[in-house]
Amino acid sequence: MSILSSSSFSKENIVRLLQTENENCQMLYEKAAVVKSDVIGDKVFFRGLIEFSNICSKNCYYCGIRRDNPDFTRYNLTDEEIIEAANFAYENNFASIVLQSGELNSVTFSNRIELLLKKIWKLTGGKLRVTLSLGEQNEETYKRWFDAGAHRYLLRIETSNPELYSKLHPNNELHSFKNRIKALNILKNIGFQVGTGVMIGLPFQTIEDLATDLLFMKEFGIDMVGMGPYIEHTNTPLYTANAKIYSPEKRFELGLKMIAVLRLLMPSINIAAATALQAIDKLGREKAIKAGANVIMPNITPGIYRDNYLLYQNKPCTDDSAEDCKNCLEVRVALTDNKIAYGEWGDSLYYKQRNGEINSRQTIC
Repeated sequence: MSILSSSSFSKENIVRLLQTENENCQMLYEKAAVVKSDVIGDKVFFRGLIEFSNICSKNCYYCGIRRDNPDFTRYNLTDEEIIEAANFAYENNFASIVLQSGELNSVTFSNRIELLLKKIWKLTGGKLRVTLSLGEQNEETYKRWFDAGAHRYLLRIETSNPELYSKLHPNNELHSFKNRIKALNILKNIGFQVGTGVMIGLPFQTIEDLATDLLFMKEFGIDMVGMGPYIEHTNTPLYTANAKIYSPEKRFELGLKMIAVLRLLMPSINIAAATALQAIDKLGREKAIKAGANVIMPNITPGIYRDNYLLYQNKPCTDDSAEDCKNCLEVRVALTDNKIAYGEWGDSLYYKQRNGEINSRQTIC
Protein backbone atom coordinates (compact mmCIF):
# COMPACT_ATOMS: atom_id res chain seq x y z
CA MET A 1 0.00 0.00 0.00
CA SER A 2 1.92 3.04 -1.30
CA ILE A 3 0.35 5.50 1.12
CA LEU A 4 2.27 3.85 3.99
CA SER A 5 5.57 5.08 2.55
CA SER A 6 4.52 8.72 3.02
CA SER A 7 6.32 10.87 5.56
CA SER A 8 3.20 12.94 6.26
CA PHE A 9 -0.51 12.29 6.01
CA SER A 10 -3.34 14.57 4.92
CA LYS A 11 -6.84 14.17 6.29
CA GLU A 12 -7.82 12.45 3.05
CA ASN A 13 -4.95 9.97 3.43
CA ILE A 14 -5.94 9.25 7.03
CA VAL A 15 -9.52 8.60 5.97
CA ARG A 16 -8.24 6.16 3.36
CA LEU A 17 -6.15 4.34 5.97
CA LEU A 18 -9.12 4.11 8.35
CA GLN A 19 -11.18 2.63 5.53
CA THR A 20 -8.64 -0.04 4.57
CA GLU A 21 -9.79 -3.64 4.58
CA ASN A 22 -8.35 -7.17 4.70
CA GLU A 23 -4.65 -7.49 3.81
CA ASN A 24 -4.19 -3.71 3.71
CA CYS A 25 -5.19 -3.61 7.39
CA GLN A 26 -2.44 -6.07 8.20
CA MET A 27 0.06 -4.00 6.25
CA LEU A 28 -0.97 -0.94 8.25
CA TYR A 29 -0.55 -2.75 11.58
CA GLU A 30 2.82 -4.17 10.56
CA LYS A 31 4.07 -0.75 9.46
CA ALA A 32 2.97 0.79 12.79
CA ALA A 33 4.66 -2.03 14.71
CA VAL A 34 7.92 -1.40 12.84
CA VAL A 35 7.74 2.33 13.61
CA LYS A 36 7.03 1.60 17.27
CA SER A 37 9.94 -0.85 17.43
CA ASP A 38 12.34 1.55 15.67
CA VAL A 39 11.49 4.52 17.90
CA ILE A 40 10.55 3.00 21.28
CA GLY A 41 11.91 -0.52 21.05
CA ASP A 42 10.24 -3.77 22.06
CA LYS A 43 9.12 -2.35 25.41
CA VAL A 44 5.65 -2.20 26.90
CA PHE A 45 5.20 -0.03 29.97
CA PHE A 46 2.92 -1.02 32.85
CA ARG A 47 0.64 1.55 34.49
CA GLY A 48 -1.02 0.11 37.57
CA LEU A 49 -4.63 1.37 37.41
CA ILE A 50 -6.35 2.32 40.67
CA GLU A 51 -10.02 3.23 40.08
CA PHE A 52 -10.47 4.64 43.55
CA SER A 53 -13.99 6.09 43.34
CA ASN A 54 -17.02 5.95 41.05
CA ILE A 55 -18.64 9.06 42.54
CA CYS A 56 -19.00 11.65 39.79
CA SER A 57 -20.51 15.13 39.44
CA LYS A 58 -20.82 14.84 35.66
CA ASN A 59 -23.82 13.53 33.74
CA CYS A 60 -22.24 12.45 30.44
CA TYR A 61 -24.75 10.64 28.25
CA TYR A 62 -22.48 7.66 27.48
CA CYS A 63 -21.08 6.87 30.93
CA GLY A 64 -22.22 4.17 33.32
CA ILE A 65 -21.07 6.07 36.44
CA ARG A 66 -22.85 9.28 35.44
CA ARG A 67 -24.34 11.22 38.33
CA ASP A 68 -27.98 10.37 37.55
CA ASN A 69 -27.51 6.61 37.21
CA PRO A 70 -28.97 5.17 40.45
CA ASP A 71 -28.63 1.49 39.58
CA PHE A 72 -25.26 0.59 41.02
CA THR A 73 -23.32 0.93 44.26
CA ARG A 74 -21.18 4.01 44.73
CA TYR A 75 -17.83 3.53 46.46
CA ASN A 76 -14.81 5.52 47.57
CA LEU A 77 -11.60 3.76 48.59
CA THR A 78 -10.01 4.84 51.82
CA ASP A 79 -6.63 6.53 51.69
CA GLU A 80 -5.15 3.37 53.21
CA GLU A 81 -6.59 1.20 50.43
CA ILE A 82 -5.20 3.54 47.76
CA ILE A 83 -1.76 3.58 49.38
CA GLU A 84 -1.81 -0.22 49.68
CA ALA A 85 -2.58 -0.56 45.95
CA ALA A 86 0.17 1.94 45.10
CA ASN A 87 2.58 -0.03 47.27
CA PHE A 88 1.68 -3.21 45.35
CA ALA A 89 2.73 -1.46 42.14
CA TYR A 90 5.93 -0.22 43.77
CA GLU A 91 6.88 -3.60 45.23
CA ASN A 92 6.18 -5.30 41.89
CA ASN A 93 8.40 -2.82 40.04
CA PHE A 94 5.66 -1.31 37.87
CA ALA A 95 7.31 2.11 38.31
CA SER A 96 4.05 3.83 37.32
CA ILE A 97 0.43 4.06 38.43
CA VAL A 98 -2.78 5.81 37.35
CA LEU A 99 -5.18 7.28 39.90
CA GLN A 100 -8.62 7.49 38.28
CA SER A 101 -12.05 8.37 39.60
CA GLY A 102 -15.28 10.09 38.74
CA GLU A 103 -14.96 13.85 38.40
CA LEU A 104 -15.35 15.96 41.53
CA ASN A 105 -14.57 19.63 42.10
CA SER A 106 -14.18 20.64 45.73
CA VAL A 107 -11.57 21.86 48.16
CA THR A 108 -11.89 18.60 50.08
CA PHE A 109 -11.22 16.52 46.95
CA SER A 110 -8.28 18.69 45.85
CA ASN A 111 -6.71 18.51 49.30
CA ARG A 112 -7.18 14.77 49.49
CA ILE A 113 -5.44 14.12 46.18
CA GLU A 114 -2.56 16.43 47.11
CA LEU A 115 -2.07 14.60 50.40
CA LEU A 116 -2.24 11.19 48.71
CA LEU A 117 0.39 12.24 46.18
CA LYS A 118 2.71 13.34 48.95
CA LYS A 119 2.19 10.06 50.80
CA ILE A 120 2.94 8.03 47.67
CA TRP A 121 6.04 10.14 47.02
CA LYS A 122 7.26 9.56 50.57
CA LEU A 123 6.44 5.83 50.51
CA THR A 124 8.37 5.21 47.30
CA GLY A 125 11.10 7.81 47.59
CA GLY A 126 9.75 9.46 44.45
CA LYS A 127 10.35 6.27 42.43
CA LEU A 128 6.73 5.68 41.44
CA ARG A 129 5.52 7.86 38.55
CA VAL A 130 1.89 8.98 39.01
CA THR A 131 -0.66 9.74 36.31
CA LEU A 132 -3.92 11.40 37.32
CA SER A 133 -7.21 11.02 35.46
CA LEU A 134 -9.58 13.16 37.50
CA GLY A 135 -11.31 15.36 34.96
CA GLU A 136 -11.46 19.12 34.62
CA GLN A 137 -10.07 21.16 37.50
CA ASN A 138 -8.95 24.75 37.89
CA GLU A 139 -5.38 25.85 37.24
CA GLU A 140 -4.51 26.19 40.93
CA THR A 141 -5.56 22.60 41.62
CA TYR A 142 -3.62 21.22 38.67
CA LYS A 143 -0.53 23.15 39.79
CA ARG A 144 -0.79 21.89 43.37
CA TRP A 145 -1.07 18.29 42.16
CA PHE A 146 1.89 18.74 39.83
CA ASP A 147 4.00 20.17 42.65
CA ALA A 148 2.94 17.26 44.89
CA GLY A 149 4.37 14.71 42.48
CA ALA A 150 1.91 13.97 39.66
CA HIS A 151 3.64 14.58 36.37
CA ARG A 152 1.20 12.99 33.92
CA TYR A 153 -2.46 13.80 33.39
CA LEU A 154 -5.01 12.02 31.21
CA LEU A 155 -8.02 14.09 30.14
CA ARG A 156 -9.94 12.47 27.30
CA ILE A 157 -11.52 14.79 24.79
CA GLU A 158 -13.88 11.94 23.67
CA THR A 159 -14.26 13.73 20.31
CA SER A 160 -12.67 16.83 18.80
CA ASN A 161 -15.91 17.69 16.98
CA PRO A 162 -17.79 20.27 19.11
CA GLU A 163 -21.13 19.36 17.51
CA LEU A 164 -20.68 15.67 18.29
CA TYR A 165 -19.40 16.54 21.76
CA SER A 166 -22.69 18.35 22.42
CA LYS A 167 -24.59 15.14 21.61
CA LEU A 168 -22.61 13.27 24.25
CA HIS A 169 -23.11 15.72 27.11
CA PRO A 170 -25.77 17.99 28.64
CA ASN A 171 -25.74 21.52 27.29
CA ASN A 172 -24.38 23.43 30.28
CA GLU A 173 -21.17 24.93 31.65
CA LEU A 174 -20.29 21.76 33.54
CA HIS A 175 -20.06 19.87 30.24
CA SER A 176 -18.44 22.50 28.02
CA PHE A 177 -16.24 21.55 25.07
CA LYS A 178 -14.49 24.91 25.40
CA ASN A 179 -13.63 24.17 29.04
CA ARG A 180 -12.25 20.76 28.11
CA ILE A 181 -9.87 22.33 25.59
CA LYS A 182 -8.94 25.04 28.09
CA ALA A 183 -8.08 22.41 30.70
CA LEU A 184 -5.82 20.54 28.26
CA ASN A 185 -3.95 23.75 27.51
CA ILE A 186 -3.55 24.57 31.21
CA LEU A 187 -2.11 21.11 31.86
CA LYS A 188 0.37 21.52 29.02
CA ASN A 189 1.44 24.98 30.19
CA ILE A 190 2.03 23.74 33.76
CA GLY A 191 4.38 21.08 32.44
CA PHE A 192 2.42 17.86 32.68
CA GLN A 193 2.87 15.04 30.23
CA VAL A 194 -0.60 15.47 28.77
CA GLY A 195 -2.76 12.61 27.60
CA THR A 196 -6.09 12.53 25.86
CA GLY A 197 -8.23 10.12 23.89
CA VAL A 198 -11.44 9.57 21.99
CA MET A 199 -14.19 6.98 21.78
CA ILE A 200 -14.26 5.13 18.49
CA GLY A 201 -17.49 4.15 16.81
CA LEU A 202 -19.84 6.53 18.60
CA PRO A 203 -23.37 7.16 17.39
CA PHE A 204 -23.39 10.06 14.89
CA GLN A 205 -19.59 9.79 14.42
CA THR A 206 -18.06 9.61 10.93
CA ILE A 207 -14.72 8.35 9.65
CA GLU A 208 -13.92 11.97 8.87
CA ASP A 209 -14.51 12.80 12.54
CA LEU A 210 -11.98 10.15 13.56
CA ALA A 211 -9.44 11.47 11.06
CA THR A 212 -9.92 14.94 12.53
CA ASP A 213 -9.43 13.50 16.02
CA LEU A 214 -6.02 12.14 15.03
CA LEU A 215 -5.00 15.44 13.47
CA PHE A 216 -6.18 17.26 16.61
CA MET A 217 -3.84 15.12 18.71
CA LYS A 218 -0.94 15.83 16.39
CA GLU A 219 -1.62 19.56 16.15
CA PHE A 220 -2.07 19.90 19.90
CA GLY A 221 1.17 18.02 20.49
CA ILE A 222 -0.25 15.40 22.82
CA ASP A 223 2.24 13.27 24.78
CA MET A 224 0.16 10.16 25.41
CA VAL A 225 -3.13 8.72 24.24
CA GLY A 226 -5.68 6.31 25.64
CA MET A 227 -8.48 5.59 23.18
CA GLY A 228 -10.69 2.64 22.47
CA PRO A 229 -13.95 1.46 20.98
CA TYR A 230 -17.19 2.91 22.27
CA ILE A 231 -19.01 0.23 24.24
CA GLU A 232 -22.56 1.04 25.17
CA HIS A 233 -24.10 0.94 28.64
CA THR A 234 -27.81 0.14 28.72
CA ASN A 235 -28.53 2.56 31.54
CA THR A 236 -27.40 5.71 29.72
CA PRO A 237 -29.21 8.19 27.46
CA LEU A 238 -26.88 7.47 24.54
CA TYR A 239 -28.02 3.85 24.49
CA THR A 240 -31.21 5.00 22.77
CA ALA A 241 -29.05 5.74 19.71
CA ASN A 242 -27.73 2.18 19.66
CA ALA A 243 -29.11 1.49 16.18
CA LYS A 244 -26.77 4.18 14.79
CA ILE A 245 -23.47 2.48 15.69
CA TYR A 246 -21.15 0.01 14.00
CA SER A 247 -21.04 -3.61 15.11
CA PRO A 248 -18.63 -4.37 17.99
CA GLU A 249 -16.30 -6.08 15.52
CA LYS A 250 -16.21 -3.01 13.29
CA ARG A 251 -15.57 -0.74 16.27
CA PHE A 252 -12.76 -3.02 17.37
CA GLU A 253 -11.14 -2.93 13.94
CA LEU A 254 -11.44 0.85 13.82
CA GLY A 255 -9.79 0.99 17.26
CA LEU A 256 -6.77 -0.91 15.98
CA LYS A 257 -6.57 1.24 12.87
CA MET A 258 -6.71 4.43 14.94
CA ILE A 259 -3.79 3.19 17.07
CA ALA A 260 -1.78 2.24 14.00
CA VAL A 261 -2.37 5.51 12.15
CA LEU A 262 -1.59 7.55 15.25
CA ARG A 263 1.68 5.67 15.65
CA LEU A 264 2.58 6.71 12.09
CA LEU A 265 1.55 10.31 12.75
CA MET A 266 3.29 10.59 16.13
CA PRO A 267 5.99 7.91 16.36
CA SER A 268 7.37 8.85 19.79
CA ILE A 269 4.23 9.26 21.92
CA ASN A 270 2.87 6.72 24.40
CA ILE A 271 -0.24 4.87 23.21
CA ALA A 272 -2.23 2.63 25.55
CA ALA A 273 -3.77 -0.70 24.63
CA ALA A 274 -7.22 0.09 26.05
CA THR A 275 -9.06 -2.45 28.19
CA ALA A 276 -12.19 -1.78 26.11
CA LEU A 277 -10.53 -3.60 23.20
CA GLN A 278 -10.43 -6.76 25.30
CA ALA A 279 -14.12 -6.35 26.11
CA ILE A 280 -14.81 -7.09 22.43
CA ASP A 281 -11.93 -9.43 21.53
CA LYS A 282 -10.22 -11.71 24.05
CA LEU A 283 -6.88 -10.88 22.45
CA GLY A 284 -7.71 -7.20 22.05
CA ARG A 285 -4.81 -5.73 24.00
CA GLU A 286 -2.26 -8.03 22.39
CA LYS A 287 -3.52 -7.03 18.96
CA ALA A 288 -3.26 -3.36 19.95
CA ILE A 289 0.39 -3.80 20.93
CA LYS A 290 1.07 -5.50 17.60
CA ALA A 291 -0.59 -2.48 15.93
CA GLY A 292 1.68 0.07 17.64
CA ALA A 293 0.55 0.50 21.27
CA ASN A 294 3.23 0.50 23.97
CA VAL A 295 1.38 0.96 27.28
CA ILE A 296 -0.85 -1.47 29.15
CA MET A 297 -2.70 -0.91 32.42
CA PRO A 298 -3.05 -3.79 34.89
CA ASN A 299 -6.03 -3.12 37.12
CA ILE A 300 -4.82 -3.10 40.73
CA THR A 301 -8.03 -1.76 42.25
CA PRO A 302 -9.14 -3.97 45.17
CA GLY A 303 -11.36 -6.65 43.62
CA ILE A 304 -14.46 -6.01 45.69
CA TYR A 305 -14.90 -2.61 44.00
CA ARG A 306 -14.19 -3.40 40.37
CA ASP A 307 -17.68 -4.44 39.31
CA ASN A 308 -18.92 -0.98 40.28
CA TYR A 309 -16.51 1.01 38.11
CA LEU A 310 -18.42 0.24 34.94
CA LEU A 311 -18.08 3.10 32.49
CA TYR A 312 -19.37 0.55 29.96
CA GLN A 313 -20.76 -2.97 30.22
CA ASN A 314 -18.95 -6.30 29.82
CA LYS A 315 -15.75 -4.86 31.27
CA PRO A 316 -13.17 -7.68 31.37
CA CYS A 317 -11.06 -8.96 34.27
CA THR A 318 -13.23 -7.53 37.05
CA ASP A 319 -12.86 -10.71 39.11
CA ASP A 320 -9.05 -10.89 38.89
CA SER A 321 -6.82 -10.00 41.80
CA ALA A 322 -4.01 -7.51 41.24
CA GLU A 323 -1.55 -10.42 41.18
CA ASP A 324 -3.71 -12.36 38.71
CA CYS A 325 -3.95 -9.33 36.42
CA LYS A 326 -0.19 -8.81 36.51
CA ASN A 327 0.52 -12.47 35.70
CA CYS A 328 -2.07 -12.56 32.92
CA LEU A 329 -0.66 -9.46 31.24
CA GLU A 330 2.88 -10.79 31.46
CA VAL A 331 1.77 -13.74 29.35
CA ARG A 332 -0.18 -11.54 26.95
CA VAL A 333 2.73 -9.17 26.36
CA ALA A 334 5.10 -12.09 25.79
CA LEU A 335 2.80 -13.31 23.01
CA THR A 336 3.46 -10.06 21.13
CA ASP A 337 7.26 -10.53 21.12
CA ASN A 338 7.57 -7.49 23.36
CA LYS A 339 8.79 -7.30 26.95
CA ILE A 340 7.49 -5.47 30.00
CA ALA A 341 9.83 -2.64 30.94
CA TYR A 342 9.80 -3.27 34.67
CA GLY A 343 11.39 -0.53 36.72
CA GLU A 344 11.10 2.09 33.97
CA TRP A 345 8.86 5.14 34.21
CA GLY A 346 8.23 5.05 30.49
CA ASP A 347 7.93 8.81 30.12
CA SER A 348 6.77 9.92 26.69
CA LEU A 349 9.70 10.35 24.33
CA TYR A 350 7.67 12.99 22.55
CA TYR A 351 7.36 14.93 25.81
CA LYS A 352 11.12 14.75 26.33
CA GLN A 353 11.72 16.02 22.80
CA ARG A 354 9.14 18.78 23.23
CA ASN A 355 10.60 19.82 26.56
CA GLY A 356 14.11 19.80 25.15
CA GLU A 357 13.04 22.16 22.38
CA ILE A 358 11.43 24.49 24.91
CA ASN A 359 14.51 24.51 27.15
CA SER A 360 16.79 25.06 24.15
CA ARG A 361 14.74 28.06 23.00
CA GLN A 362 14.74 29.54 26.49
CA THR A 363 18.53 29.15 26.75
CA ILE A 364 19.06 30.87 23.40
CA CYS A 365 16.83 33.76 24.37
